[in-house]
Amino acid sequence: MTANTEKKLVSLPQKRYYRQRAHSNPIADHCFDYPAHPDEVNWVEFYPDYGAYPSAKRVEFADVGCGYGGFLVTLSEMFPDRLAIGLEIRVKVSDYVMDRIKALRCQYVGRYRNIACIRTNAMKYLPNYFVKHQLDKMFFLYPDPHFKKAKHKWRIINQALLSEYAYVLKKGALVYTMTDVDDLHKWIVQHMAEHPLFVRLTPEEEASDPITPKLYESSEEGAKVVRNKGCHFLAIFRRI
Repeated sequence: MTANTEKKLVSLPQKRYYRQRAHSNPIADHCFDYPAHPDEVNWVEFYPDYGAYPSAKRVEFADVGCGYGGFLVTLSEMFPDRLAIGLEIRVKVSDYVMDRIKALRCQYVGRYRNIACIRTNAMKYLPNYFVKHQLDKMFFLYPDPHFKKAKHKWRIINQALLSEYAYVLKKGALVYTMTDVDDLHKWIVQHMAEHPLFVRLTPEEEASDPITPKLYESSEEGAKVVRNKGCHFLAIFRRI
């Protein structure tokens, strides 16, 4: 194998070959393969070193609507001993993330083996992948705002779904939310504040979290907001 051929094999995927509509109807019927129970998930398929982790070790971080995987890569670098999963509903976008992780693993041998991506609908199938009190952190970064009032039921944060999130989260686990849409930010804060199992962190607690600075530019959406000099609205909540 020539050096040029080897380099070609491990090149990072290019987004122009994975373009897709920015919006997807999460209520529509999509074709998904999903497990009937979390015990049926073959995590070795996603994490090559999964068997090397302690038997009690599980996926603990979930990036819901992970987009093109920029923040997922950051999580891998920040927490090399923790397993993180990206959940993405759009087929071409999830394909890009999977190919990106494969390329990174080839380029940096031994690294990025603790992250993976699944194409699924988190609004429907989250409990099919995670057992009660499994997750330590969930991330909702720049979710689809669904501006029209008739589509607010499609928003990833609502009272019914918050109870599902509380089910899969550990006591004391954190939920990170960030958006560049003020109306959506107010919606998220209102709904989470009204839920009995979540409490918002103080500004001091948010600022002291080492993940907070990474939320602004690690994801592709966040970087775009920075380039366009837009506003970021952050809110972090603790599962109580």
